[in-house]
Amino acid sequence: MTETGGGSSPSPSREARVYTDGASTGSRGAGGYGAVIFRDGGTEEISGGEQDTTNLRMEITAACAALETMDEGRTVTVYSDASYLVNCMRRGWYEKWRENGWLNHRKKPANKDLWERLLKATERHREVRWRKVKAHVKQAGPHKSGNDRADELAVTAKKQVEGSSRSL
Repeated sequence: MTETGGGSSPSPSREARVYTDGASTGSRGAGGYGAVIFRDGGTEEISGGEQDTTNLRMEITAACAALETMDEGRTVTVYSDASYLVNCMRRGWYEKWRENGWLNHRKKPANKDLWERLLKATERHREVRWRKVKAHVKQAGPHKSGNDRADELAVTAKKQVEGSSRSL
């Protein structure tokens, strides 16, 4: 369920806003993800990382983790600076990948594990809306603080993963 709608409008207490971001070192290496969740009048921050990953995998993981963290049945708006993630979910690119055995248009694997995880996470909610925001903007705007904080969480998680790999 990406851009779905139900009958009556949901109560404001069942709505949530989520800002997600991913960070990685080079094309493959240590990575981190971060998410800031606004719901029920409060804020929750989540983050994590992996040793051998890509930025795209961390962007998708951030969305998965955020949607999985919340209780079911919400109307969620996910804000991300990752065009690939937002476009995939809004335009339904995953449908074609699934038909093609999870290969993208270049016949390369399309992160099947994460897309399936994300689709399952969206099904838990009444509606999930996907919105693109600009990354690392200098001027203040309605999404700057949420996007900046998600980025800080992702970068910090990536650095922690890098630090733990050096101490092994």
